[in-house]
Amino acid sequence: MLMLQFCCLIQAEEAAFPEDCMQIKKNSSQEPSGVYEIQPAGVDTHFKVYCEMGQNEGWIVIQRRTGGQESFHREWEEYKRGFGSLANDHWLGLEKVHLLTKNKTKKWTLKVDLWDHEGGMAFAEYNNFTLGDEQTAYKLEVGRYSGNAGDAIRGSKPRMDQNGFGFSTIDSDHDGCSPCIFDDIAEEECAASEGGGWWYSRCGSAALNGDWHPSGDHIYWVSGLHWHTWKPVPYSAKATRMMIKPE
Repeated sequence: MLMLQFCCLIQAEEAAFPEDCMQIKKNSSQEPSGVYEIQPAGVDTHFKVYCEMGQNEGWIVIQRRTGGQESFHREWEEYKRGFGSLANDHWLGLEKVHLLTKNKTKKWTLKVDLWDHEGGMAFAEYNNFTLGDEQTAYKLEVGRYSGNAGDAIRGSKPRMDQNGFGFSTIDSDHDGCSPCIFDDIAEEECAASEGGGWWYSRCGSAALNGDWHPSGDHIYWVSGLHWHTWKPVPYSAKATRMMIKPE
């Protein structure tokens, strides 16, 4: 009986996973960036993520774009569960990000990294980042902004604030357009014109899941990787990365 209890204890310990990339970094400061398995606090399931390890921090990558090899023109279920290769271009999955951020004992920071086609880079950070559950359409909530890319989530123009909106895809519309009027064009669904999935509000000034455009063909596309407070003209970024970590 004692041996059975001992075996069960060992199995339970072996089945334990770190809660996030920051815990991995704290447990072993030499761990390199790469794919790890985690289990968020208070959640019964575990899953793999890509950890971007810094000097004293570990970020969970929730989105990466570096080229056109992975299509982000996907429907709701794919954005919910995630797609792509964790070590390359991918979307981690709305449900996984919700499971990570739903625990109120932790506060999360969202970092958005942007690379242009001229060799430049910018970033935006938001504290108090959370995603609601599927019943809220994975509603986005962010707190204070910092960085040098500008606060595109709250918008470069009045009524463009994406904070507090649900996620929209080509087959599941939760934006604020009914319709939105741009010059003489009526827009019913932002995902139809801007591509991919995002927290669109009234289409807004941030959208990083549209079509990827190569250098020389990256300006004036409605569908692209846009962060308009950084590049005000319709400019599609060369690469993007979205990451989260506990504060």
